[in-house]
Amino acid sequence: MGRENKEQVGAAGTVTVTGAGWAEAAPDVMLVSIGVECRDRSVDAAYSAAGADLAAVADVFRSRGVAAADIRTTGLTVRADLVWREGEGQQVAGYIAVSSLSVRLLDVGTASGTIADAVRAGGNNVRLNSLQLTLSNDFAVREQARAAAWQDALQAARQFAGLASATLGQVVSVTEHSPGQGPAPLAGIQRASAVESVAIEPGESRVDSAVTVVWELQPGLPA
Repeated sequence: MGRENKEQVGAAGTVTVTGAGWAEAAPDVMLVSIGVECRDRSVDAAYSAAGADLAAVADVFRSRGVAAADIRTTGLTVRADLVWREGEGQQVAGYIAVSSLSVRLLDVGTASGTIADAVRAGGNNVRLNSLQLTLSNDFAVREQARAAAWQDALQAARQFAGLASATLGQVVSVTEHSPGQGPAPLAGIQRASAVESVAIEPGESRVDSAVTVVWELQPGLPA
């Protein structure tokens, strides 16, 4: 946990302080973006190949106990594969079909092996786009982060009240700010050709909080 604050003494006998804090916990969910990219001479062939390869990848996740609700198709595109030929200009050499899945893995400990098997099932056409580690429920961690932010603000407010030869009175207002702390990403892999599992160290996910508090200032030195 840490400290970071901004403060100002108001003209009407108040002190306003912004406190910041954070808390950490081990992530228990891995979000995987995985897809396939298939080239062929015709649209139908490229489209069919992409469908078959992505189905094989999805089957691996299902066979490892991943629920249907945690496997979602996130994209499907087909585009021309253009090449430049001297004297002919730009020509269509074939077609590229790209399709992808978003998968939610609830067992971080076995995620590495599951992903390796999925990559193996799709072969050289697999693209492992990104891995992200996050928390399935950050409520308890967020409470700790809020408490740290509050203590940060309170300590600073007490110091400024003392410097102003005053004491803290009642709280006038409390405003919470929510820093956009997203999942902790792992490095993206554009082309996955190895089929052996890669060790994944989950570490800890951090949740940030910030709160702005306005206190009344009462005359008199603090006890």
